[in-house]
Amino acid sequence: MTDQPVRADADGQEPQGTPRKAAVAAWIGSALEYYDFFIYGSAAALIFSRVFFDMSDPATATLQSLATFGVAYAARPVGAFFLGHIGDKYGRKKIMLFTLMLMGVSTFLIGCLPTRDQIGGLAPALLVFLRVLQGLSAAGEQASAGSMSLEHAPADRRGYFSSFTLNGTQFGQIIATLIFIPIAALPEEHLLSWGWRVPFWLSAGVTVLGYYIRRRLEETPVFEQAVAGGTVARMPVAELFRHHWVDVLRVTCAAFIATVTTIFNIWALSYATSDEVGLDKAVMLWVGVVANAVALGAIPLWANLSDRIGRKPVFLVGAIGSPVMMFAYLGAINSHSYPLVFLTGIVGLGIVYSAANSIWPALYGEMFSARVRMSGMAIGTQLGFAAAGFAVASAAGIASPEGWLGLRGWEGVGIFTAVLCAISAAAIATARETYRVPTEELGTKRRTPGRRREEQDRTSVPA
Repeated sequence: MTDQPVRADADGQEPQGTPRKAAVAAWIGSALEYYDFFIYGSAAALIFSRVFFDMSDPATATLQSLATFGVAYAARPVGAFFLGHIGDKYGRKKIMLFTLMLMGVSTFLIGCLPTRDQIGGLAPALLVFLRVLQGLSAAGEQASAGSMSLEHAPADRRGYFSSFTLNGTQFGQIIATLIFIPIAALPEEHLLSWGWRVPFWLSAGVTVLGYYIRRRLEETPVFEQAVAGGTVARMPVAELFRHHWVDVLRVTCAAFIATVTTIFNIWALSYATSDEVGLDKAVMLWVGVVANAVALGAIPLWANLSDRIGRKPVFLVGAIGSPVMMFAYLGAINSHSYPLVFLTGIVGLGIVYSAANSIWPALYGEMFSARVRMSGMAIGTQLGFAAAGFAVASAAGIASPEGWLGLRGWEGVGIFTAVLCAISAAAIATARETYRVPTEELGTKRRTPGRRREEQDRTSVPA
């Protein structure tokens, strides 16, 4: 890779390597972002209740610790409005660099925090503040990376290239979990004093590498053409809600599907290793590693399939199948059968959920024109992801003896997940199919049937 910027050729076509470079830049940034994000989730599930909260009431301390995981999701919609506007007005690359540095710095500082025993109630307050910064970063990361890879990709492979964003997310989760396995095995004295800090400090090196790679990537041709033609939206968010509010609502509801991964990776881990169930921490962490490793292979396969048969059918497989597998996974945990836990975890998160997870950057991004794409993706997804973030605390409430919203126990958690997935499936079932629409015409008004058939023939994907 050279230091020279990547430009379109004289005929308007991008150099052959540009889509790959954009996909790699999206991949490594997302890997870092979600390594940081899920390092926090693992620590919140296993450690933070004893480090930052009052353990005189262990159940309350655990609930407070899990609630801090959801705090970032509350901050994400706020960041989405700001970062989406900047990305549509000044470019996707600027946001990709900003979010990378913000996540890296805030994660490193979490590892430096004093504990509750050292500074009292200020410790959880500082933890929440840094968690909010993580949320602001995540608000723009996937929207900018997804927009960048989608707009650099060939029209007939947008699903495949934009899926690298989510492939990076899964890899970040794998690395986060792998690092926590030996950390969790430390003697408790070392774990609670310095051991839990190490994974947070390790993010510094990857931040530098990710910044170096992203700095060398050129802005997307679609955005550069808008700048050259003077067609960049003056107020992207205002235009978004004036002309695309239905699709923003649709993306928000569709993004409820993310509840599956937060329940699986955070709440189910905490529940399975609790005194009530008593499964081994290391084994449960390995379930997440193996399931996410399988997802690394499943994601590009599902994305390739969506380039051939459409986004909607692939997404709906994940949205309908995931809650079924969540019931099976939670049932396996309560059966204390490790083989069943691994089987249902791998099939549920690694394969079935990957159907929806792999193609949402293309599916959501294709709903919007380039003028408002980042705003639409950022705001829509982060409003929906907020539900996924607080689903962890909601699940903890449902699983308590008192229950919540008339639901109780792990079966109630399964029903809760199924309801949110049903909303997601309904939202996408009513969406337009866009996988054959030319990139420059995405987000525009529907065309006449005759013209649409002509364009589908022209842009059809080879068998």
